This record gives sequence, structure tokens and C-alpha cells, in this order.
Amino acid sequence: MTAGPSPVTPLSPDAISVPVSTEQGTQNARRAAVASFIGSTLEYYDFFIYGSASALIFNKIFFPGIDPALGMVLSMATIGIGYVVRPLAAGVIGHFGDRIGRRQMLVLTLVLMGVATFLIGCLPPVSAIGAAAPVLLVLLRALQGASAAGESVGAVTMTMEHAPTHKRAFYASWVNTGAVAGIMLASLASLGVSLLPQDDLLAWGWRLPFLASILVVAVGLYIRLRLPESEVFEAAKEEDHKHELPIKVVLRDHWATILKVILFGLWSVVSSVFAAFGLAYAGKLGVPAAIMLTVTIVTAALGIIVQPYAGILADRIGRKPVFITGNIVCAGAVFAFFWSISAGSIPLIFATAILFMTVGYGMVNPLGPSMTAEMFETRIRYTGAATASQLGLVVTGFAPAIAAAIVQPGPDGWLPVAVFTAACCLVSAVVTAVWVKETYRTRTEDLGKRPVQAA
Repeated sequence: MTAGPSPVTPLSPDAISVPVSTEQGTQNARRAAVASFIGSTLEYYDFFIYGSASALIFNKIFFPGIDPALGMVLSMATIGIGYVVRPLAAGVIGHFGDRIGRRQMLVLTLVLMGVATFLIGCLPPVSAIGAAAPVLLVLLRALQGASAAGESVGAVTMTMEHAPTHKRAFYASWVNTGAVAGIMLASLASLGVSLLPQDDLLAWGWRLPFLASILVVAVGLYIRLRLPESEVFEAAKEEDHKHELPIKVVLRDHWATILKVILFGLWSVVSSVFAAFGLAYAGKLGVPAAIMLTVTIVTAALGIIVQPYAGILADRIGRKPVFITGNIVCAGAVFAFFWSISAGSIPLIFATAILFMTVGYGMVNPLGPSMTAEMFETRIRYTGAATASQLGLVVTGFAPAIAAAIVQPGPDGWLPVAVFTAACCLVSAVVTAVWVKETYRTRTEDLGKRPVQAA
């Protein structure tokens, strides 16, 4: 036998039914889930308020005087800028998250996002400072992207490492449930300011949701600063005597896993196509912005209820069946959703949006980040999961711009967008089925480890 890592030890069904953590460990898992939920809510409120503003406001303020269609594409493209910087930022944040600790990096990401969002709300328009306005907008969006690069993966890493093995998906599901709550709050804020007269909205009203973000950063900081590091991380930190750079280990030994995560992660185009492009496209067809923002609020509110149950189900029957089913539902529902927008039927828009986002996306969204994190061992988990997932999210970031570029005129012009979105979901489902390992019975300390190979 050749020397190698210790073999992965799967849990028996009996072990699954017995809690494997101490009472203090379970309490820390709950605190980690609450901290991750609130932190993700605040982070993604900031991140998605930008998406709403891009669809409704920014083409008029930062890209005025050009063809409206091109202005919309440019406005949508600034969403993607936040994703371009993510892989590099993920490598840096992940490195220090694996070396120093998860908690410190999660505090950093929260502060970065809050400051960047507040400053976007302070930006003068093009009419005041010329071309500097869109340049500064892009730079601040990049800072938002750098923050988000380490947020969700760091939060899910910390939560799942605190959680009992048999409840790992449930506790980790609260990370992206917080993201859904953030989308809901962002939509509520956008809905509130969208009711202002157009002149007031463009002059100062759009700034209010951005400026308000700074008021809630303190809540997330208070909770995160009180959360200890997990025992799993501390043990791995003590055992890691090689002191190799985590990113070096990831790129050298786990390049195949990175490719797997990039393809697996295509499911995430759903949220950006729905929240950003869907809002803009519906507006072009005469559906009031207030209606579409209300649709987003309703689907997000239902998602907060549904997503933890997807985590419970994944802990009982496995991650793969739930995740694959959700992708298939999304692939079909996207056609119904855009058809209902083209038909202008408000009841159908609500019904198909619930099928698309609450049912389909509600099964993939709470599991995607934790499934990614479970592909890497503890000592490189933050770096590996953050870097791999953020490389995959570049497509997600530019999905609204891609959609705006390929949409066609006429009542069936949405078909290319639906085909693009469905194709991404089906690729994610196929990769999961044939290439992703089932982990719901694998102990947390054994995740990502390779079995001993015969000589």
C-alpha cells in the first residue's frame, strides 16, 4: 500500500439517527446558522439592491443619451463586473479563512459590502461628474463582488463545520435562505422607492435603499464576533504541519474538482435571470415594476419557509435526488414563467414564478453552497470552495447581460433566454448525477478526503 490520506468512513444508518455532537456543539451550530442567516441577509440585500437598480434606474442615470436597448445591456453588464473579481478575491479571502479563521474573514466581507453599497448611494450622476460616474460605479460594484466572493462559502463552511453530521444540510441551508431573505428585503426597498414620482426617484429616491444598508451592518458584526471557530477547523489547523499555501494545494491537487464545481454551479444563473433580467424584460412589455417586485417578494417569502425543508430532506434521502429534481423543475418552469410575462397575465406570472423560484430554485439554492464545500477537506475548504464556486459564478454574473443580448423582438422573443437558462440547469443536473459524490452519510471530518489507493 502507498502512503496516503486516511480513508473516508461513511456513517451507518444507525449513526445517522444519533446526534454526534455535544450540547455545546449543537448550540454553536444553531448560533452559526443564525449568524449565517442574518449575515447573508444583510450581504445579499446589498448585493441584490444593485440588481433592481440596474434594471430600473442605472441605465437612465449612468448611461444616458444612448440607445435604450444598449443602455440596458450596459447596465446589466455592470452586474457581471461584481462577478469578474470574485475568483481572485475568493482565493485571497479563502487563504486567510483557512489560515487565520473563518470568523475574521466573514467580518471582513460584511464590512466591505456595507461600505461599498453605502458609497454607491452617494455617487453623483453622469450629469454632475461625467464619465467618472460609471467608472466609480463599476469600481464599487467590484468591491461588492470581492465581498460576496467570500461571504456565502465562508458562512456555509463555518455553519456545516459546527453542525452535527446528520443535520449538516439543514443547518447549512440557512445560509442561502438568508440570501433569499436579502432578496426579499431588497425588493421591498425597491418597491417602496419605485412608488415615488419619476423625477424624485431619479434625483434621490433610488439612493435610499443603498444608504440604509450601513445601518444594519452593526447587527451582523455583533453576531459574528461572538461566534467561535468550529472544533473541526481547529483540529485540522493543528494537524496541518506542511504550511503549504491552500490555493497551491487546490490548484495542484483539486483542479478536477474545480472544473466539476464550475459546471455544477450553473444552477445559479436562475436567480440573476429572474431577479434582474426578468424585471427589466417585464417592464419592456408593459408589466408594472411594482407587480414584478411583488412577485419577487412573494417567491422569496415562500422560499424562506421552503428552503430549510429541502435541507431536512437532503439529510434524510441524500443531496443528489433533491438537487437534481430542483434543477429539472427550474429547466421546465423558466419557459412557463417567461411565457406568462409575454401573455401579460398577472395571476400566471405569480403562479409560474412560484413554481420556478420557490419550488425548483428552493431545492437547489439551499444545497448548492454546502454541496460545493463538502467536496473539499477541512484544511483547504474555504479556499477551494470559494475559488471554484466563484469561477463558476462568472457566467451567473453576466447571465442578465447575455439574456439582454439574445432576447428577440416579438411575443416569443424570450425563447432564447429560456433555452439558455434551462440548458444551464440541465448541465448542472447531469454533472451532479454522474460526477458529484453523495455525502449525506459522510462524517464532516472525512469530507473531501481521498480513499487509500492500492499500490
